[in-house]
This record gives sequence, structure tokens and C-alpha cells, in this order.
Amino acid sequence: MSRSVKFIALFVLMLGLLACGQSGEDSTSSANATDQAASAKTMGNDGNGASFSALEMNMSETRETGHFGFGQTASGAEIAGWDIDIRPDGMGLPEGSGSVEDGEMLYEEQCASCHGTFGEGADGYPKLAGGEGSLQEGRPEKTVGSYWPHTSTLWDYIHRAMPFQAPQSLEDDEVYALTAYVLYLNDLVEDDFELSNENFTEIELPNKNSFYRDDRPDVQATRCMQNCKDYEVEITSEPMNATYFTGELAKTVASESATDNVTAADSVETVEQSLGETTYQAACAVCHTAGVAGAPVTGAKEQWTERLAKGEEMLNQNAINGLGAMPAKGGNNQLSDESVIAAVSYMLQEIQ
Repeated sequence: MSRSVKFIALFVLMLGLLACGQSGEDSTSSANATDQAASAKTMGNDGNGASFSALEMNMSETRETGHFGFGQTASGAEIAGWDIDIRPDGMGLPEGSGSVEDGEMLYEEQCASCHGTFGEGADGYPKLAGGEGSLQEGRPEKTVGSYWPHTSTLWDYIHRAMPFQAPQSLEDDEVYALTAYVLYLNDLVEDDFELSNENFTEIELPNKNSFYRDDRPDVQATRCMQNCKDYEVEITSEPMNATYFTGELAKTVASESATDNVTAADSVETVEQSLGETTYQAACAVCHTAGVAGAPVTGAKEQWTERLAKGEEMLNQNAINGLGAMPAKGGNNQLSDESVIAAVSYMLQEIQ
């Protein structure tokens, strides 16, 4: 073979080797590009070197479907932990049973300290039994037997919120037993009764048919967002009522209302007495009429002796700021200090 032919063959071989090398580099680059693209799908880049997650990249897509791009779908176990309500028709009740006899023992251990041995209520906690026929009275007793509409309400409440210090600590059979005993306290079942998921819907509470759906038009109203009607308010009567005035304003109103037979001082006293009674009825009577949570009963002088020894000023401050189970201003922080003091004065007059 001539030298020229050898040279040409060698040249062609070198070109082939170069082509193979370039092809390998291209393959590697292509593979690297593929990996980078895959990585970009996971991490992404904002063009300035700052990376962000796939969750953030897909935010716009998830928003379009009603998701905000954070949180996760609740698991079946998580949903089950919240889905514990019981319907009046028994839907949602677990299998189980409990007798009045078993419920009595549980009630003494878990419930009697608050609700009383016979469901009569203790230390201001609500009554569970009695009160039949009281719903027409001024102070009705809203017990299970007098007011509650469905047995499911009782079962659900015990299961969900009782006992007070350890809610949802009771087993299903214990809830059935306690429900049966409370029904027994209300004379709705016999002492040998056993409640179960099978006979649950057979128990009907006395006040079941006294509840009805609120179908008033105003509860069906929809909010107006645009082109709403304009309503003009016209004052047709004088709103001022001296009953709610105290201090210098009360004196001014009283002076203006004084007559030849009623002096301004007498009128001021009348205004303040009226204010005290009004405030008492609105914020104080609910506890001080029945002695709820240890509150001294209005008019029961022996219950006020120790408190009176501390002085009226201390009574006023305790009523304004709260003390023990008594909330500040009877739980109505909108009341003025003068109104609360007037209420205390009214109560003190009732024990003289």
C-alpha cells in the first residue's frame, strides 16, 4: 500500500474516532440534561438561582381546583375522631348496651358531685331531672325530662363532653348505662331497663313534639353585596330614659323632672334605685336569687353578715372586678361602675 493510501485510511480512522467521542459527549450531556430537567420538576428555579419545591411550582394549578397548596387530606382515622355525632334516628350509634343498675354506680362516681345524687343539680351545675310542666313558668327548669327533645342528645352529650374533668374517657357501654340511669331519674324507664343501640329509638322524651323548624322569613335572607336598598331611620320617640343615668347626669335629669311635690334630691334617689333594680335583674338575679355557685341569696341576711363586715366599699369593688366564681360586673363588661354599685346598693336594701 502506498504512503498516500495509508495516510487517507489513517485520516478516515481519526475522523471516526472523533465522531464517536463527540457522540459520547452528546449522550452524556443529553443524560445530564434529562436529570436536570427531572430535578427541575422537583425543585425548580426562579432564574436567579433560588430554588423552590414542586408544591410551590404547582400552586397555581392547585388553586384552580380549590386547594391553597398546603395541608393534606384528612385520613379516615382523623375523620372518625370528629365524626361522633348521633342523629335522633340512631344513626351513628355504636353497638353496645348498659343497664340502669350499672349506670347508677357510674353516676355516683362520675356525675353526682356536680349534678346531685338524684339529678337535682349541685353547686350551680345544671339539673338533669324534674321540672315537668315548668316550661310555661317564668323560670323554667330545662332538664332532660322537661325540655330535651331526643335521647340522642343525651347520649351524644355524655359521650362527647362528660365527665367534665375527662371528656370522652367513657366506654360506649358506660355511656349507654349513664344514659339509661338519667332516663330513670326522669321516670322515663323502669329500674330494670337496659338501653342498647337496638332499642334506643323506642325511647321518646316528653318534650319531643314541642320543637319546630324556625321558618321565619328573616332566617332565609341573603346578604346584599351590591345595589342594596337604602333604608332611612326616623326617630319617632324620645329614647332618653333616666333609669340608666348616674352621677351628675342623673342629677341633671332628675332636676329637670322635679316638680313642686318632688324635689331634685328625691328624684335622684328614685333614679338611682331604679338603676340598681334594673341592673340587678339584668346581671345579678340569675345567681343571687337561687344562690348559684355559693352566691349569697338576696334578702337572706345571715348569708351577708360576713361580707358586710368587710364594708360596702369592698362589696362594690368585688362586684366590679369579680371574686371567685362571680365574674366581673356579673359577666356584663358593658355595665358602668356606677350601675354595678347601684345594683349592690339595691341588694343591701333588700336585707335591711
